Amino acid sequence: MEIIKTPLKGLLIIKPDVFEDERGYFFESFNYGKFLNLGLDLKFLQDNESKSKKGVLRGLHFQAPPFAQGKLVRVMRGSVLDVAVDIRKNSPTYGKWESIVLSGQNKWMYWIPEGFAHGFVTLEDDTIFFYKCTNIYNKESEGSILWNDRDLNINWGIHDPVISGKDKVSPEFRAFTSPF
Repeated sequence: MEIIKTPLKGLLIIKPDVFEDERGYFFESFNYGKFLNLGLDLKFLQDNESKSKKGVLRGLHFQAPPFAQGKLVRVMRGSVLDVAVDIRKNSPTYGKWESIVLSGQNKWMYWIPEGFAHGFVTLEDDTIFFYKCTNIYNKESEGSILWNDRDLNINWGIHDPVISGKDKVSPEFRAFTSPF
């Protein structure tokens, strides 16, 4: 397993060891002991999965304390452009974002710690997105930031995504008050 640090402290790309042969493939998507040896003491309380057609954008979402969530995300089928935005107000990279293409082909994962807003846009039909969360979902702790905020200037690579009504009216970043 290879861990790659990003410019945003704590945000990590995880490349698992994949064993392939004529039968198919095998890899461990999570092994507590191996992650612990890599400095990641992660305990997960909830798993989530979504299936989306091409061009669906979900985000930018987060859970505020005391229900803040770290997320280990990956794509089981299809592909996404996955985006994480640092919303830790005392972070030197506050308001900065990173993105990565996750796919069923590359099997990479993204560790998104608490204090980040998260979103993704699907690049293929029937994309299955999976994530493990370090805390349970709580509706009152739910937060979001407008996906196409001018100040964040995220390059989603899409101009007219399919988004939820809730995501269409998320607050702009300049009006956002971080709970972290």
